[in-house]
Amino acid sequence: MTRAPGTPSTPRTPRTPRAVPLGPRSLLTLTLVSAVGVVAFGWPFLAPPDSQVGSHTQDAPWLFAGLLVLLVAVVAASIAESGLGPKAVAMLGVLAATGAALRPIGAGTAGIEPMFFLMVLSGRVLGPGFGFVLGNVTMFASALLTGGVGPWLPFQMLAMGWFTMGAGLLPVPARAAGRTEVRVLAAYGFLAAFAYGTAMNMAGWPFMGALASNIAFDPHAGVPANLARFVAYCLATSLGWDLGRALVTVVLTLTLGPALLRGLRRATRRAAFEAQVTFEAPGR
Repeated sequence: MTRAPGTPSTPRTPRTPRAVPLGPRSLLTLTLVSAVGVVAFGWPFLAPPDSQVGSHTQDAPWLFAGLLVLLVAVVAASIAESGLGPKAVAMLGVLAATGAALRPIGAGTAGIEPMFFLMVLSGRVLGPGFGFVLGNVTMFASALLTGGVGPWLPFQMLAMGWFTMGAGLLPVPARAAGRTEVRVLAAYGFLAAFAYGTAMNMAGWPFMGALASNIAFDPHAGVPANLARFVAYCLATSLGWDLGRALVTVVLTLTLGPALLRGLRRATRRAAFEAQVTFEAPGR
């Protein structure tokens, strides 16, 4: 229908690009790798008192090797189900390199870790599947950059993967106002920063030994007693650090989030993340 001259056009509401959805295979592989991660982190509460598991220096290489295999499976499933191609992989590489470059800025001082806000925003735009992979790859790249490779690395990769994946799972409406979305992401970043620190505490807490007998892991104590010890350990050793990380994430998300979200979504449109272009024969 031809619009009459002078008639104002109806304003179009800009559509917010959707995150890359999870398909059945992506969901299955994510569930599998997360289950492996939960066991790896929570073994002190699962192993019997006479367990011979004594150090992550023994099991971390195997966990790392298995994690890489599962990450490849997540990437392959996501690409196969969403129709994404080399542009998607290239975008993951760029974001991972940017996150790795941001990590040494604060060197972890007082929780000043600006990479976390980038992971929150990227996970929101890319979705949970690619967000999980991005978190893992970013932490791996940053470890190579800073020389932080050690038995703790696979646990850092898993924790960062969950951190980024959670942003993609947030139930924020696709057409939510910009400020509302950014505030939700900031609140998530605040809480998830503490969750990340708690997970990493779990990775090292069982091996304190006699360093702090009142808050150290006791293999002969029950689960409630060890949980109380673990909470005391977190409050005594990392509360201030996690608070700094959370506040930095909130401030950067609120100040830089709107512009960065627009940029990431513009990049996803150009990379054809949303839909494949199809052509119909004339006359249809």
